[in-house]
Amino acid sequence: MTKKNELNTSPSVGQGLVIVGACDVKLWSLDVAERHRRAFAHFGVELLDENAPKESVIAVRADYLLSTDLVAAISASRETVLTDAFGGVAVAVQTHLGNLDSIQALLRSNTFDRTNPSLKAHDVLGPEELGSSYDDILRKRATPYVLSYANTSIDVLEQKTFGAAYKGATDFVTKWCWPRPAKTVTRWSAALGLSPNTITTVSLVLVLLATWLFAEGYFLIAIPVAWAMTFLDTVDGKLARVTLTSTQWGNIYDHGIDLIHPPFWWWAWYVGVIPVASPDIAPALAPALWIIVAGYVVGRLLEGLFVLFFKIETHIWQPLDFYFRTITARRNPNLAILTIATVCGRPDIGFIGVAVWTVVSLIFHGVRLLQAAILRSQGQPIVSWLNPAA
Repeated sequence: MTKKNELNTSPSVGQGLVIVGACDVKLWSLDVAERHRRAFAHFGVELLDENAPKESVIAVRADYLLSTDLVAAISASRETVLTDAFGGVAVAVQTHLGNLDSIQALLRSNTFDRTNPSLKAHDVLGPEELGSSYDDILRKRATPYVLSYANTSIDVLEQKTFGAAYKGATDFVTKWCWPRPAKTVTRWSAALGLSPNTITTVSLVLVLLATWLFAEGYFLIAIPVAWAMTFLDTVDGKLARVTLTSTQWGNIYDHGIDLIHPPFWWWAWYVGVIPVASPDIAPALAPALWIIVAGYVVGRLLEGLFVLFFKIETHIWQPLDFYFRTITARRNPNLAILTIATVCGRPDIGFIGVAVWTVVSLIFHGVRLLQAAILRSQGQPIVSWLNPAA
């Protein structure tokens, strides 16, 4: 059995999926039966094939939405019943294949009889008992949910799934400015059948266009292009998660672009700002470029060392780290500094400002790494404040 707040994502061997009943609701333009199929396939549970019988089966009601952590947990469980939040309806059951007919009858009923002989030796768990209260991938607290498609509005269903697709530790633009418009564009993209990789490719084109515009000194034109790229960088990941179309290649493609392009933007800004810089600022621009680019690399190394030594990301260690992530010297906060400076007519001062903020951020992360090392040497565990089970 999967214990409360513990999530075993290992796929179950010899297990098939049966979707019980039907539902005509579409969420993010995706049929709910197909949503179940994709969700469970991610954890190694494919639709039951009569020509390839399995040792066990997961039967799930078509008219209920399960959070991803619950899909993972039921896929890794043995002889487990998942109920709705009130315990009045059986939503999904992991059981042996010979029990399938009686379990299907149980799931078709809107009343849950816990004394049913088919449930002998089964653990009966609600969402919070079976699911996980911490999402390690998205670095945030999570609330497991089971929602009825019939009794829940599409707006609530979209908000639940979209909110679940958002990272916890991120910059202030992604966290507070993009969610509402990103949700709308994600809905449009899903309706048009666009793939996340298509959105990522458009963002790559915008990366290249912004780089050229920066280098040519067209800052007022380049800045909206750059912000459009950062916006699509939010949309592609959300589209992949809400439509359950995440792939290993898509993850590499998206994060590869995110990792590589910022230094090229800062170099292009330097090239473009040199001709318009004031004489008193110009001599400081070359050292500023070195600070920004080297600081980006060193900052990433510090983050990597924190993960290597302590097995968690530095941004989710304590509340201070979590909130500093919203403003630390990454692409979006740096772009915000450059935007304000350019609107004020001083893109050169903005570049110096990014260099100064890079140094401040490096000092912060270096000190935090040292503090964590000292605490570890004193026998104190280094765990995330977001994880209640830690």
